[in-house]
Amino acid sequence: MEKKIAIIGAGISGLLACKYVLSKGFHPIVFEARSSIGGVWIKTVETTKIQTPKPAYQFSDFPWPSSVTVDFPSQHQVLDYIQSYAHHFDLLKHIKFNTKVVGIEYEGASDEEIGSWSSWNGSGTPFSSQGKWKDVAEDIQSHSTEVYQVDFVILCLGRFSDVPNMPEFPPNKGPEAFHGKVIHSMEYVAMDYKSAAEFLKGKRVTVVGFQKNALDIAMECSTANGLEFPCTVMYKTEHWNVPDYLPWGVPLAYFYLNRFSELLVHKPGEGILLSLLATLFSPLRWAFSKFVESHIKHKLRLAKYGTVPKHSFLKELNSCLIATVPEKFYDKVDEGSIILKKSPSFSFCEEGILVNGETEPLKTDLVILATGFRGEKKLKDIFVSQTFQDHILGSPKEAVPLYREIIHPRIPQLAVVGFSESVANLYTSEVRCQWLAELLYGTFILPNIKEMEKDIKKWDEFMKQSSGEYYRRSCIGGLHIWYNDQLYKDMGRNPKRKKGFFAELFEPYGPSDYLPSSRSN
Repeated sequence: MEKKIAIIGAGISGLLACKYVLSKGFHPIVFEARSSIGGVWIKTVETTKIQTPKPAYQFSDFPWPSSVTVDFPSQHQVLDYIQSYAHHFDLLKHIKFNTKVVGIEYEGASDEEIGSWSSWNGSGTPFSSQGKWKDVAEDIQSHSTEVYQVDFVILCLGRFSDVPNMPEFPPNKGPEAFHGKVIHSMEYVAMDYKSAAEFLKGKRVTVVGFQKNALDIAMECSTANGLEFPCTVMYKTEHWNVPDYLPWGVPLAYFYLNRFSELLVHKPGEGILLSLLATLFSPLRWAFSKFVESHIKHKLRLAKYGTVPKHSFLKELNSCLIATVPEKFYDKVDEGSIILKKSPSFSFCEEGILVNGETEPLKTDLVILATGFRGEKKLKDIFVSQTFQDHILGSPKEAVPLYREIIHPRIPQLAVVGFSESVANLYTSEVRCQWLAELLYGTFILPNIKEMEKDIKKWDEFMKQSSGEYYRRSCIGGLHIWYNDQLYKDMGRNPKRKKGFFAELFEPYGPSDYLPSSRSN
C-alpha cells in the first residue's frame, strides 16, 4: 500500500520535500495555511532581494531563467522562480491550500515504550505497521477541521515567520508606556506597498535591529521621509553585513565554500590528520577573515560610523548572521536620512525610547521592531504531546537535537527540514530532502539512538566553539561541504562532486554539484 507522507508547509523546503518523496513513489499531502506557495517569499518588504548570489540560490535541476540577469533577484523574481519550479515538477496538485495543521499526534507506541527504544522508531527504519501520525487540519476559510492519518510527517514550518520575537521590558517600561505606535516588522511586511509607504510618511520612525529586514525597512523609511524625518536604526551589536560577495575583487566562495577553506577549520568528527591541518592552517584562516573584513570596512566606511564589529567575519559566517547591505544604505547615512544609534538596552517612555545610560528620550512616533522570529515556538507548538514538545527543542543551552539536522532520535516517523540554517538555505534544504527521500525508501537505516545523540553533541560543540557568543543553536555555518559529505556517504553516493584533484580542492561547491544524477556512485 502506498505510504502517505504529510508535509507541513509549502515554502521552498516543503516543495523540495514533495518533489523528492514523489520521486521515490510515495504519496505526499502538503498542507499550506496560505493561498500560495513560496513561504517567506510570498510577501516581503518591497525592496527585498535575495542575500545569496543567484548561482548559490537555485535548485540543482532547475536553473534560473536566462531572463533573470541580476546577481541578486528581487522578491517578485524569486517567487516567480519558485512557482515555475512547482509547475515544472507538477507539485501543485499535491498541495492543500488555506489548510493549517493545528496539531499532530502520534498514535502507536506509548511514551514509555518509545523511551525504552535503542533505535529510532524501534528499528532504525522510517515506517511501522503500528505507528501513525494523526494530523488535525483546519480550513482557514470555513474553519472546519479534518483529521488525516499518515505514515510519516515532514515539518517544513520555516524559522522566519508567523511568531514574532518581541523584546521583554520591566513593568511600565514597555510599549504600554509609549504614546506612539509599536509594531513588529511582520506587521509592516504584511501591508501592501502603497499602504506601507503612507504608513511611514511624515513620522519619526525608529527601527530596532541591524539585520536584513531592519536595513530594508530603514531604506524605505528614508525614501518616504528623507531629511525631514530621518529614520533611526537602533542596534545592539555591530555586524559584518556585506556590500557584495567580491572582497577586493575575489569571489567570497573561494575563501569559504570550497574544500580547501574547510581544511582550515576544525570539524565535528574529524580525525587526527584533519585536526592537525586545521591547527597548522589557523594563521591562514585568520588572514582570510581579515582580508574580507578589510574590504567591508573600506567599502562601507564602517570606522567613520563607529560600526566596526568586535568579532571576526568567520564568526559571523559560522553564526549564519551574514546579511547583505542594501545598495546606497550608507549614502543615506551620509546624507542624514538614516541615523545609526547603538543601544545595548532600551525602554519606552511617553515621548519615545529611552536608551539605557541617557537622560533625554529619543523622540519617536513609530517604532518598528525588526527583532526576528521565534521559530522554535512554532516547531514546539505543532505537537499535541507534551513529551514530544519537550523533546523537539531539547535544552535551551544546546542545539536543537536533530541528527543530520533532520531527525530527532526520540520522535518516531517524523523529520524536520528547513529549521537549521546555513549560508545558502535553498540548496542545503535540497540535499537534506535527497537524504530524507533515500531514508524513506530504505536505502540506509539510521545508527542507534546513542550514536545519533553522540553525533548531535559533536555538532553542538562545533557550533558553540565556532560562533562563540553568537551561538544560535541551529546553524551549520561555514561547513557546507563537510556536512553534505556526511549525508552523501549515508546515501551511498560519492561525496566528491568535482572532476580532478585541483578542482575538488579549490573550486567552490554549489547547488549544481548536487544534481542527483551527477557522480552518484
